[in-house]
Amino acid sequence: MKIYHQLSEFKKLANAVVTIGTFDGVHFGHQKIVKRLCELAKSSGGESVLLTFFPHPRMIIDPENQELKMINTIDEKAQILASLGIDHLIITPFTRDFSNLSAEEYIKKILVDTIGTKKIIIGYDHRFGKDRLGNIQTLTANANTFGYEVEEIPEQDINDVSVSSTKIRKALLEGDVALANKYLGYTFSICGPVIKGDKIGRTIGFPTANIFIAETYKLIPGDGIYAVTVELALEDPRPKTEDNSAQIQDLDIKLPTSDIGHQTFKGMAYIGQRPTINGMTRNIEVNIFDFDREIYGQHIKMNFLAFLRYDVKFTGLEALKLQLQKDKEDTLAFFSQL
Repeated sequence: MKIYHQLSEFKKLANAVVTIGTFDGVHFGHQKIVKRLCELAKSSGGESVLLTFFPHPRMIIDPENQELKMINTIDEKAQILASLGIDHLIITPFTRDFSNLSAEEYIKKILVDTIGTKKIIIGYDHRFGKDRLGNIQTLTANANTFGYEVEEIPEQDINDVSVSSTKIRKALLEGDVALANKYLGYTFSICGPVIKGDKIGRTIGFPTANIFIAETYKLIPGDGIYAVTVELALEDPRPKTEDNSAQIQDLDIKLPTSDIGHQTFKGMAYIGQRPTINGMTRNIEVNIFDFDREIYGQHIKMNFLAFLRYDVKFTGLEALKLQLQKDKEDTLAFFSQL
């Protein structure tokens, strides 16, 4: 899959089969659209193109609203889409000027003149152009003028399990990662560099790797304890450092890739403010089972499989230690049932 970060980078195709959308989560419904996109491109001798946007349009149109969080970072989304067999991914910077394009300008300037669209596959509820006035009817009305065909994916085909990015976000925020994974069709994950913490976990026999998430728009599941797997690159190409400020200067966080190779470990993750020690900031930590290597500065991927319990305040570190021992037993019991 080729990736373009500007429309100006894209060379117009002779037979582009195109779909458009934010595709946050790339969930089951999205995957149906992408599957149909690739099928049509193959059967017509064309090339599949997915046009998406970054930042999310709502972040530009309503910048004061900081509540919207994304299921995927843009890098995560690109990797999932690549696995689905798309030929071209265009990540268009969403700006105020872009949002002011009328639906007709959007069709002519972007879909036709820039991409070379011959077929458009679109979800039943997709809107585009200034004030989101463009829809399937607008595309159909302009089809003969610009020489493309339109295919709509009906609501019942996309939402056969009532899946939506909004429902997935809600499930994750409530800690229901099992339901979110069911809707997604893959395991929700987060990825980031390991940074230094205060090492309290070590003092009670449960050392943790603290993960820094650079992308502030990335959705983090609700506070609590989770059963997870952890993917760690066999050879991290980035230089190791114990200086946290140096670790987080490079914000181009990538998931471990097959060309590097990785190991997968079981573990239990914690998300919360650590009320037992009167913590003031929200932490993301993971206790990796049967693991004793120093991995500061390395990037890890954490896959969320099951919610174990909510975060609570204990009377002290000894009570916390006893609970963590039970949490580990519960986590191992979960894995034994897989």
